[in-house]
Amino acid sequence: MDRLRILLSRCVALFRRQKLDEELDEELQSHIAFAFEENLARGLSEDEARRAALVKFGGVTQTREKYRVRRGVPFLEQMARDVRFGLRQLRRSPGFAVTAILTLALGLGANTAVFSLINGLMLRPLPVPHADELAVVHFSDDDSPFNSFCAPLFRALEKRHDAFQAVAAYSNRKFEVRGSSGNVEVPGELVSGEFFQALQTPPLLGRALTPQDDQPGGGATGFGVVISEGFWRSWFNGAPDVVGRRLTIANAAFTVVGVMPKRFIGADPLHRPEIYATLWADPVIDAPYNNIAGGYHAWWLEVIARRNPGIALEQANAALRAASNPVLDEAIPDPKWIRDERARHFQFYAEPGSKGYLYLRRQFRKPLLAVSTLCVAILLLTCLNLASLLMARSAARERELATRLALGATRRRLIRQLLVESLLIAVMGTLAGMAAAPMVSRSLVAFVLGNDERNGTLDTSLDLRVFLFAALTAVVAALLIGLVPALRATSQNLSEQIKNGSLARTPREQRRWLPRVLMGLEVALALMLVVGAGLLGTSLTRLYRTGLGFDPKGVVNLNLEMGKQSRDGEALFRWYRDFSDALSHLPGVKSASFVSNIPLSGSTWTFGIHKASIGADEQMMYMNAVAPGYFQTMRIPMVNGRDFQWSDMPATGQKMILNRSAAKLLFPEQEAIGKIVNDWKNRPYQVIGVVADTRYASIQKEEPAGGYVPIAQVEGNKPSYTAVVRLEGSATPFASAARALAARMAPEIPPPTMTRMSTVLDASIGEERMMALLAAFFAGCALLVTAIGLYGTLAYATARRTSEIGIRMALGARRAQVVAMVFRENAWVALGGSLAGLVAALLASRMLASFLYGTSVRDPWVMAASVAALTVIASAASLVPAVRAARIEPMTALRAE
Repeated sequence: MDRLRILLSRCVALFRRQKLDEELDEELQSHIAFAFEENLARGLSEDEARRAALVKFGGVTQTREKYRVRRGVPFLEQMARDVRFGLRQLRRSPGFAVTAILTLALGLGANTAVFSLINGLMLRPLPVPHADELAVVHFSDDDSPFNSFCAPLFRALEKRHDAFQAVAAYSNRKFEVRGSSGNVEVPGELVSGEFFQALQTPPLLGRALTPQDDQPGGGATGFGVVISEGFWRSWFNGAPDVVGRRLTIANAAFTVVGVMPKRFIGADPLHRPEIYATLWADPVIDAPYNNIAGGYHAWWLEVIARRNPGIALEQANAALRAASNPVLDEAIPDPKWIRDERARHFQFYAEPGSKGYLYLRRQFRKPLLAVSTLCVAILLLTCLNLASLLMARSAARERELATRLALGATRRRLIRQLLVESLLIAVMGTLAGMAAAPMVSRSLVAFVLGNDERNGTLDTSLDLRVFLFAALTAVVAALLIGLVPALRATSQNLSEQIKNGSLARTPREQRRWLPRVLMGLEVALALMLVVGAGLLGTSLTRLYRTGLGFDPKGVVNLNLEMGKQSRDGEALFRWYRDFSDALSHLPGVKSASFVSNIPLSGSTWTFGIHKASIGADEQMMYMNAVAPGYFQTMRIPMVNGRDFQWSDMPATGQKMILNRSAAKLLFPEQEAIGKIVNDWKNRPYQVIGVVADTRYASIQKEEPAGGYVPIAQVEGNKPSYTAVVRLEGSATPFASAARALAARMAPEIPPPTMTRMSTVLDASIGEERMMALLAAFFAGCALLVTAIGLYGTLAYATARRTSEIGIRMALGARRAQVVAMVFRENAWVALGGSLAGLVAALLASRMLASFLYGTSVRDPWVMAASVAALTVIASAASLVPAVRAARIEPMTALRAE
């Protein structure tokens, strides 16, 4: 207790230092005055009495310092003095300070931004109570794991969850909500009755949805919905009586039963639903489609569960494995399907669900690991750079350090002072980097999500984990950039510097190898980053140059949602024809058509096709439904036959157009035009044309065998197609005109959303684009940092050799010889670093093999171009100090010494 009281007293004294010093001075003066009076009384003169009083009392300054040490916290006071001294040193060298801070901000900012993305994607738990009890449920067989459930499989599992408090399913959707100006798309989510019970977040107003609401037709008052706090405030102006009000979704009435607080985001960190409805509302909200009626053919649900208290994940998995076969028997009515799945060892399993379910985690885990490696490399590069600069700067301060040692400072004290200066640079660099980190992380999210608002949004805001990461990185950086220069600057007999002169070059200095090694490592690391960027950039370029089979330039897509309007059958088909004709007459439109699945969008359609002959093998093919003019609009060459016509109706017979690969596969020795092929339901189609192959599912894969059918011959209620339009000129005026046209011809549908085909192409290679662009950015940063390091180190070294260079020139050395001598120092460093970096790049480039397309990891052109780029940068950074050294006047240099 006494120690705590003493510590508190000392801490308080830190803030009352001036007053305590004044009180101490008064007390010291009173003691001296009292002794002075005694000496006068003894008959001494005033001078003798004062001198005797001071001698008897002892050193006033020493007494004052001892008292300050006893009353305060010496470590904190010394640290404060070190910080003030360090700030003065940085102010004395503003160029060095700004360069060091910005260089470190580059490395720390990039690391913080990437960690923010990783934090939002993989580390941040759902803002729900006891998130560690959550589990994400999947199932798997011998082929692969599956994330999506059908309704019967989930309902059967919902009844058998002994290890869980609640098992819930959900599906993200866009709800068409009627507002004051018509239908508006709002982010929504269909959830099962135990969804809110599983996430255990109490509503702000009203109640949550329950199993009683998740029934056919809803609860006692019909279908109920729970809304978010933001939706409540924007649509209902925060009305306290919102519970019980009606909301029109998909032209049907729903009742608001509760409001969830702002912190509640559901089970998927990527989406922020504003309305929650039950699964049984799917036939109403998603009409004319019905996933519930689709049974085990519709896989549309993600499942999350909350474990019972005390149940470990291994126990829950054991219970799920035991329930797999009974659930399968209850859910699936097809005995053959069940036998096949059992033969492939079907079983449920659970993974930790504290962070919710997010498909991007698996998709971008490997690219983010690679980006993190690039960030660590950049941070290491900046630390090597600053360590070299600080080492050169410490060499220039050797006389100052020797003087402080001569005045009584210990080596430990000097090392701590130098480390504090490094820490100041690290802290300032961290603050500058964190200021830029949110903008960089948002750019990364745009790369990851493809700049499509329909993909949702990822929260990359700064939280405690990000701040702790930044603080730890700053400390590590301070040690990396400051420890070696501090130890080296205080390791030798610096008192010799006072005798030799601050700019003298001793034989020991000539043998110093550590700065050159650090700069060589920096050059090698920079070359590795440049080679990696070159390989990824070359791969991306070859991807873009890959023959797509169609021309995406100038093509835009208009996504139409026709499910909530009244037309169907031939009436809807006529509307599509009229809308296509109207689009074709808009300004700037060259041609227009419709397609079911946009190429490279990730949406595909396959079924089996076989020749109309006995014993013909069925071939699985990619299919698409298109309207007349599609091949012209997409500039897909017609090899043979004819295009579809608006008169190709079901009554005139089923028609099909094959691509070249499908025609060769089905009719290798015959002409395909006029032949009959059957689908998996044995329905006949007449082949009326053959078109060139195109990339369909992926740009990285070869053109698949496939076929096209007319949109009028596709089964289904109120099918929605995407209009593909080839434009000449800007797409902005066309977007407004197309929305106005859609509102005039079908006012009951939501405004169509427009995307450019080039955007679809970019999104299809999002991982490759992210890796290549970030690698190029980091490579540019590496070249810049390397140039700064080479220039700064050589500039400091040249400044220390001013007298030597002056003597050489006084003895007859020519300026070209001086330039060559100084330039040669960096040339050997750059050459050695390039050779080491080239070997390391050849070894490390194997990690990029899975990201490359049509590019060898040992591409000689990339290697040569990388070395050339680094050579140019190193030469430019070395030339300026060399030329400056050649301009030194001999007499000026000698006088300076």
